[in-house]
Amino acid sequence: MGDNQAGREAEELKISQKGLYALQAMMTLARRHEQGAIKIREIAAESDLPEKFLELILLELKNARIVDSVRGARGGYQLRREPSEIPLSDIIRLVDGPLAPMGDAEQLRSLIAKDADHRALYEVFLAVRDAAAKILENTTVADLVEGEKGKKAGGAKSGSGAGKKRSTGA
Repeated sequence: MGDNQAGREAEELKISQKGLYALQAMMTLARRHEQGAIKIREIAAESDLPEKFLELILLELKNARIVDSVRGARGGYQLRREPSEIPLSDIIRLVDGPLAPMGDAEQLRSLIAKDADHRALYEVFLAVRDAAAKILENTTVADLVEGEKGKKAGGAKSGSGAGKKRSTGA
């Protein structure tokens, strides 16, 4: 296990620009959930996202059955489920792959088993990965939008949703 391996794993810590755009678009759809379908150009303008890239992201979210598209003059995109039923982990897994900030859990367990000299390091990475996965699995799109409202009002939101139990694999 050379230094390059650890460097590559550290690079995986970042969420992609596409992942951020997907989350921002989902927040816009959540804010306007009660309004029905929202046109792509409106989502792009409100989220400050490039429209062409947003089209590709929304198509991917549609194919994953996270959003629905509506045709016609009043068409656009809308959330398929309530914002409170969409964990951030679903979106990140779809767009960026496994939630693991340092590689997936099985990969890290394998490194722990094989590389005794660096076992403690990989155990820390696994703990970070597990903590990140737990937060993303237990935080919903609704939590983001509600947290936004609390900050705009000048107060801290007391319940972020991070304490909710949700059973999904990482």
